[in-house]
Amino acid sequence: MKILKENTAVAITDRAPHRIEKPREEWTAEDKREANLDNVAKDIMYKTLDKITFCKIKMCRTAKKIWEKLIQLCEGNEQTKENKLSVAVQKFDNIKMKKGDSMTEYDERVSDIINELNALGKVYSNKEIELKVVRGLPKK
Repeated sequence: MKILKENTAVAITDRAPHRIEKPREEWTAEDKREANLDNVAKDIMYKTLDKITFCKIKMCRTAKKIWEKLIQLCEGNEQTKENKLSVAVQKFDNIKMKKGDSMTEYDERVSDIINELNALGKVYSNKEIELKVVRGLPKK
């Protein structure tokens, strides 16, 4: 993690100060605390990731950069989100109880799709869900 300070040797342009890395010997107690918290956050994230995901984020220098990369990897961009939502809505629209399914298995599949839709921002009322579940049951 880089702790920055204003570079007073450079003239300020556009009212934005020029910043440079602060040498460790100049770090204040607050700077040290901030760097330590970043290390703690990185450590927590590292310990929770599988090897494949870890390889994708290991080059990130700060916890914030790791978090941003994880969001990008898991959620994708707006088009990816829209595609995921379209697929989930289609799954919901087409769900039917399969031959040989128990009610528990069918309910779990419906719940999985509802959870996926909720995570993508699409919420159905209980009445809509109940109607879909009943319509997906076999005529028997």
